[in-house]
Amino acid sequence: MTKVFALRTTIDLDAPPAEVWRVLTDSAAYPEWNPFIFSLTGELAVGSTVSTRIRDTKGKERTFTPKVLVVEPDRELTWLSRVGFGGLFDGKHTYRLEDQPGARTRLIHDEEFRGIAVPFLHSMLRTTIEPQFVAMNHALAARLASDV
Repeated sequence: MTKVFALRTTIDLDAPPAEVWRVLTDSAAYPEWNPFIFSLTGELAVGSTVSTRIRDTKGKERTFTPKVLVVEPDRELTWLSRVGFGGLFDGKHTYRLEDQPGARTRLIHDEEFRGIAVPFLHSMLRTTIEPQFVAMNHALAARLASDV
């Protein structure tokens, strides 16, 4: 069994979970505000496959076709991407929304990586992907503040 390598970011947002959920699940608007996942197509429903296009800190773009695992409105969205054969490089990407006092939301944005290739990719993931999680979190905060 391979060890899990995780990237985890959090941000407190000045909007209630329902509003954060609305923006997170409005994938058609991603190109307008999301610097990390600039395209997401397909139905965000449990068991469906979506297509995501991401951009790392070096500008390199990649396409993934994850399977949606969890859709709990106003609470959690999770999908699983597999690269190559199962067990080579899998990433479970999660957005968890926690209701906070004052109509605020804590977003926990993380990804758990598993697979035989993962130990060789720690540095790359930390330097090219984790900063994009942070950039997306801040862009989400700005999008919410703009009242779009």
